[in-house]
Amino acid sequence: MMRSVKFTAAFIILLSANHAVVADSTGADYSTAVRVEYVLGCMESSGQTRDSLTRCSCSIDVIASILPYEKYVEAETIISIGMVGGERTSMMKSEASLREKVAEMRRAQAEAEIRCF
Repeated sequence: MMRSVKFTAAFIILLSANHAVVADSTGADYSTAVRVEYVLGCMESSGQTRDSLTRCSCSIDVIASILPYEKYVEAETIISIGMVGGERTSMMKSEASLREKVAEMRRAQAEAEIRCF
């Protein structure tokens, strides 16, 4: 029994270490919560199926491999502010650097669409 517990603990530690190396080598610093949030939103529009879960998980993995987390957050913020509307958001929409940040994310999403769906 004790041997089994030690083996399981060692396996979990090795698995965690391997996951950390993979995350560092890909530059994907997206948290689990951010990934889950994306997948849930994706599944809401794609259907609540196992196939949809697989495709949506693939999609955020592709986006994370293309777009650094900081740029993802910036683009998501710009998009969410743009949905509110009003005078200030119209000023944001005319700013070229902000449009480019959103366009960069849209390109990553398009690549994810091609690879995963």
